[in-house]
Parts: sequence; C-alpha cells; structure tokens
Amino acid sequence: MHHREGWKDGRRGAGGAPPEGGDAPDTGRGPLGSPLTRRNFLALGAGAALGGVLSACGGSGSGSGGTSPTSSSALKLPRPNHPVTWPIAADNSPIKSNLEPEKNATLQIYNWVAYINEAVVKNFCKKYDCNYSITTFNTMSEAMAKLASGEVNFDVFFPTIDVIGQLIDTKMMRPLNHSYIPNIANTWPDYRNPFYDGGWRYTVPYSIYTTGMAWRKDKVSLAPGWDMPWQAAKYKGKVALLDDYREGISLALLKRGITDLNTTNSAQIAQAGKDLEALIPLVDVRIDNNDYTEIPNGNTWVHHAWSGDIATAAYYLPKGTKIDVVGYWFPEDGKGPVANDLMSVLSTGQNPVLSHLFLNYMLDVHNAIENYSYVGYMQPLTAVTPSLLISEKLLPPQLISTVVRPSDFRAGVEELELPVSANLVWEQTWNSFAKGL
Repeated sequence: MHHREGWKDGRRGAGGAPPEGGDAPDTGRGPLGSPLTRRNFLALGAGAALGGVLSACGGSGSGSGGTSPTSSSALKLPRPNHPVTWPIAADNSPIKSNLEPEKNATLQIYNWVAYINEAVVKNFCKKYDCNYSITTFNTMSEAMAKLASGEVNFDVFFPTIDVIGQLIDTKMMRPLNHSYIPNIANTWPDYRNPFYDGGWRYTVPYSIYTTGMAWRKDKVSLAPGWDMPWQAAKYKGKVALLDDYREGISLALLKRGITDLNTTNSAQIAQAGKDLEALIPLVDVRIDNNDYTEIPNGNTWVHHAWSGDIATAAYYLPKGTKIDVVGYWFPEDGKGPVANDLMSVLSTGQNPVLSHLFLNYMLDVHNAIENYSYVGYMQPLTAVTPSLLISEKLLPPQLISTVVRPSDFRAGVEELELPVSANLVWEQTWNSFAKGL
C-alpha cells in the first residue's frame, strides 16, 4: 500500500494531512495522478493499473469480471422499517468458543484498494504471531464474482450492506461467534442490532460516511445545499458530481426534496435524470471521484462529495492555502445519504479464529484511530468523537462537519439494495446522462 506520513510528529505510518500550507510528501500515485482510495476506484475498471496495486499490496490478482452470484431463493431486502435477522444454516454454524488462534497461519484479507492502514494489520500479526496477505478489489461486483468462483479461500472480507443477503444465502459468509468479539461494545448501540443484520449474526461495522457537498468558500458565494450545482451557473466549468450512479441520482432526488433514495418510482427517477442533464449546458458539469484533490487544489469549486474524502482535504492544499477555504456540508437534520461498510468472516477461510480476532482488533479504539489516520473514513465507535479526532490532529476543526454522528446514522438515508428491475432503471438513467458529457 502507499503510505503517507502523518502530520503529528510523523508517528502515523499513513494518512492524515500536513499542517496548513505544508508540502505533501510523494506518495506514489495511482491512475491519472490520483491516490488509490477505496472510493476513487469505484469508477475504474479492472486492468493493468489494478494489477500494479495488487502487486504493491501483496495481492494475487484482480479476479474475473462478471456479476454477483444469484440467489437460489428470493432474497429479502432489509430496510430500517423492515429489519432482517438472517437464518443460520445447520451446515454453516459458528465456530466453537475458546479455540486457540491458528498456528503458522497467513490471514487472507480481501478488501477495497487502500482501505486499511497496513501498519495496523502488521501490528495484529505481531500480536498473534501470524502472517498476512491483502488482496484488493475495485468494485463489489468484481469481488462477488471472485468469491463465487470458489477459487479463493479468503478469511476476512469487507462487504457492503447490499450484498450480505447473497453471501448468506450462498453460505459464503460464516456466522460469527460473539465470544471472540467483545470490542463490539465499543460500537454505537445501533450496530449491535442493525436493521440489515439483526443481532449482528454475520457482520460488524467497518467505516461510516456521509455524502454531501464540498465547496471552495473563497471562490463561491452560494448557500450550501443539495441544489448547489444547479445554482452555480456563474461557476461554469468548476462544478462536478461524484461518478456513482446511486449517488448522482440521489443528489437530483434530494434537490427536489425526495428523501426516498431507494425509490422504484420510474417518474421520479426519470425526472432526476432530466435534472442531471440540465447541468450539462448550465455548468458544463463533470463527473469524477476526485473530490479529495479537486476542491483543495481549487480546480473545482463545487463538488458533490464523500465525507471521508474531504476529511483529508488539508493534505492536498497548495502551499500557503489555509484549510478555512474548504467547506463540507451535510444537513443538520441528518436527512441525507449515510452509509457504512462491513467486516465479515468467510466460510471458506482457513483461519476462522484469527479472523474473529482480527474483527475484534479493528474495533479497538486505538487501532481504529490509527486506521483513520490512513483511510480518512471513521469507524462508528462511541469513543471516536469529533473532539478526539481534532485533539489527535487527525482532523482540522474547520472540517468537523465531515464527522459522522450517531444522529446522522439514525436520521440519514441509506442507499440499499434495489429490486433488479428498479436497479436497471437507475443504471440506464445515469448512463443516459453520463454519455452526454
């Protein structure tokens, strides 16, 4: 993985930002000069660039393309008002309690690109006397296809909420033995009985983030809100949306006051597409996932953005530019996109005890802080507060709005798995807009 020196005495092996106006160290860049982050890879296809990343991380290749495995039965669609507690199959039971960690083991981790501080993984392996291998993927479809191939035996996997039903239905995910994961007590209470995995039978939380609007305060005189791109006609050529079909269409829905970001209403989706298309002549809109660099360096003045990206904005500021010029907005009432990624244990893994211990290790507050210093995406732990992140000099106080609060999670809207037919409409609508750029 590419590591960046932290900005507090250089003690963090990765992540963080230099002081205001400081020079950023050379990190080794990804395609198009961008760092290889979990989010900016959503828009990139597998290929030679990905192979280079895997080589750097000790991975084993990009895997096959294709789609996610299909279920043999009708999958439930978890919703906050329709929570799901997944069954535990007789032939896929949790491991027994009080087992010793596997000896002479190599923990096989399957994760998004650059989405974990490798220093934390190394410390885990020192503690439990094991080796590790990190294999990476750039889209969840790619990851699911590789898992479905049966050609790999990963231990720990970082899924999104929308695929856990498939993983459980196909018995690829191992149910958890909670006795190995006491650090679940460090999480927000919401995650001890989440709507998408009642009783946390199969998953524990990893990162959490919001989607909002970022802007250059010294360049733009607009009130922050969902309609910022449509109000930015005088900033033509300086406006960008995230290159993500769910996020892009959701922004257009929110602009009209629609907070059902899992809508199957074709008329609402079609109108969202028209609103997006209106941005082409209005502001010469771009789509990219470079919010973390484009706003700090001033190439973009208004950017649809992820909180975890803007949290690292100070790192990318030109020398002499103060962090005060960067703004991130998410509504105070929390009525906006909020999401979290997960950690799980795979049933085909050879090291189930170490896997459980690894999940527990990542839920330790100290380890979570060290991890945040690299990825910029916080974990939903009660002790990880705005004041802690600021006091640790991991987050400038000017960007406190990037912190996800428990109230954001409870009031926010998650972009969840859609019925197949509705998802197709969302994709087609976005593609129709994107091809016009």
